[in-house]
Amino acid sequence: MELRGIDELMDLLYACRGARDAPGGPGGPGGPSGPGDQHEHALRTAALLRRARPADKELQVAGLVHTLGRLLRPGDDTGHADLAADAVRPLLGERVARLVRLHALGPDDLVRLHAGGWADAALTEDVLTLRDAHEAGRTPGVDAGVLEDWRTVLELVSDRARASHHLPGA
Repeated sequence: MELRGIDELMDLLYACRGARDAPGGPGGPGGPSGPGDQHEHALRTAALLRRARPADKELQVAGLVHTLGRLLRPGDDTGHADLAADAVRPLLGERVARLVRLHALGPDDLVRLHAGGWADAALTEDVLTLRDAHEAGRTPGVDAGVLEDWRTVLELVSDRARASHHLPGA
């Protein structure tokens, strides 16, 4: 699936309301942090990233959209990050897609990617920051606001992605 615009992305993010992680999955019953609503989890993750890195809009947006793969293909615990990354890349750009794709990797895998030259130190640090917010975002109690608060940030990131895609040599 390729997202064609911010309205379509917002519809998809709204569709995550009430969607729960699979039983026994990372946020499901029996998982390390109990059941979780994907919509609320995405909002909490993005809000935590906004507080930690207020200038990094792409990182915040990656936190907001990182759960989309679970909605697009329920039950696919191994490919959800790839699916979400592929869906958001045309709209939100390569960096957001890479962050979303890599957030599902463990720290050891990230170290190997960095050591192999596939991820620089800054990207590795950003992914670890996203993973930390992802884990912290499973805990209720974070004032996450509402999805509509993110529309302007999504539009900004999308506009930047489109502009960088059309630059000579890009």
